[in-house]
Amino acid sequence: MDSAALSTRPGDLAPDFATHTIATRALTKVYPGGVLAVDGLDLHVRRGEFFGLLGPNGAGKTTTVGMLTTRVVPTGGDMWVGGYDVRRQPVVVKRIIGVVTQFNTLDRRLTAWENLYYHGRYFGLSVGESRREADRVLELVQLSDKRRAMVDFLSGGMQQRLLIGRALAHNPEVLFLDEPTTGIDPQGRIALWGVLSRLHSEGLTILLTTHYMEEAEQLCERLAIMDHGKILASGSPAELKHMVDAATIITIQASNASGDFVTDLRGMPGVASVDVRADEIEVRAQTSRGMLPAIANAAMSREVELTDVNVQPPSLETVFIELTGRKLRE
Repeated sequence: MDSAALSTRPGDLAPDFATHTIATRALTKVYPGGVLAVDGLDLHVRRGEFFGLLGPNGAGKTTTVGMLTTRVVPTGGDMWVGGYDVRRQPVVVKRIIGVVTQFNTLDRRLTAWENLYYHGRYFGLSVGESRREADRVLELVQLSDKRRAMVDFLSGGMQQRLLIGRALAHNPEVLFLDEPTTGIDPQGRIALWGVLSRLHSEGLTILLTTHYMEEAEQLCERLAIMDHGKILASGSPAELKHMVDAATIITIQASNASGDFVTDLRGMPGVASVDVRADEIEVRAQTSRGMLPAIANAAMSREVELTDVNVQPPSLETVFIELTGRKLRE
């Protein structure tokens, strides 16, 4: 992105925002005590795009969304949403975005319909407009039959869909979702994916943070893998998977794997690398053809007992682990 195009007066629409709805330049957040949460972030999301921020706990995803949605004050850098400078025009930005955080902020004293209706009124919609939007959004998130239900009588998945519905009740241009499916059962997650896919098909720009690989691959056109406040890689799910230096990943579990067996694996034609871990051996190869018989023959010759062999193409999880490491995050 041309930095000159982003240096505009507040409210002016820079040329890049004909195609980009969200943009940041050197966006930085340092919390008290010197904790660097976001480190010079350069990010852009195209208009109508479903974009995902993928990263482990503490990567800076939530802080990034917090800054873009005016809830966290940045330490430095610039950011724009819908052509507006977030730092200089926070009120305007709030009117054009919908936000779903990790916390359930539904009003439990109200019904599902009332949560949507009063949200619309808060954003300046007339009584009639708020009623129509509440009805429309309930249908969109598949909760029309729960319109009179109190929040506490809705399942976790229903409440999450209602949270997304509430964020849509004032017709925002951009929807921010911060790990929206955390803690939801598989059925609720699939139903939520259906809602989000429909919103995307209708042209809504969506920025999603998640650490679920399947969710990112299922929903997002483009992804950025983030860690320690920086973007490590970005692209479509297919482009990211092509970063792996192999076409096939073979995971071997053996009860008595020897050093000679590992040496044999490394010497096989087409093998790019062999990674030995505590409970398994990962072989990356340029092809799967002929690999399984060769591995079986090597195991027999070294008297190694194979307990499991799994063959699959590189996945987003492969790329994720390669970039962010295997160390457990709290």
